[in-house]
Amino acid sequence: MSSDGSTTLKAWQRLRSQIVYSCRIFSLREDHKRSPRTGRGHDFYVLEAGDWVNIIPLTADEQVVLIRQYRHGVEAMTLEIPGGMVDAEDPSPLHAARREMQEETGYDSAEVTALGAIHPNPAIQANRCHSFVARNVQKRFETHFDTTEETEVVLVPLADIPDLIRRGQITHALVVVAFHWYDLLAGRSD
Repeated sequence: MSSDGSTTLKAWQRLRSQIVYSCRIFSLREDHKRSPRTGRGHDFYVLEAGDWVNIIPLTADEQVVLIRQYRHGVEAMTLEIPGGMVDAEDPSPLHAARREMQEETGYDSAEVTALGAIHPNPAIQANRCHSFVARNVQKRFETHFDTTEETEVVLVPLADIPDLIRRGQITHALVVVAFHWYDLLAGRSD
């Protein structure tokens, strides 16, 4: 690829597509596509899911409001920032992030800034994860959980986050990305 972003690569042509499995949080789509280079057909599988959000809640004294929760994929407790799916009722990813923060921590702030959006795994997913920071958050609500969630709120100094990542205490890739976005915005990383 050239420095201006142009390429000579061509997109694969989708010949057919079908949903082969669907559940509450994602669908599995099977696509049959033709290679632009060889002309041969190949099957590809894509997880279809809505967009996700996460949010870094910061208190006025630079404490990050984290949550500890049990994650079934790794069968262990994790330390994360609030986050979740953008629901159909959410008018925007920002609204969804603020709702997730309120539900999972009880903290809120009107000072919410978008940090950026990424594709969590573009090899098999088309959705994006939108990251935000909320400044000067305050405890304003009781937590409100879905039937499969519960969290424990943990306040951690912002200055301790890099060490928690280095020591493997924060391992969720999308959480690490949100803190990277935050560092880029704050001018602390190149």
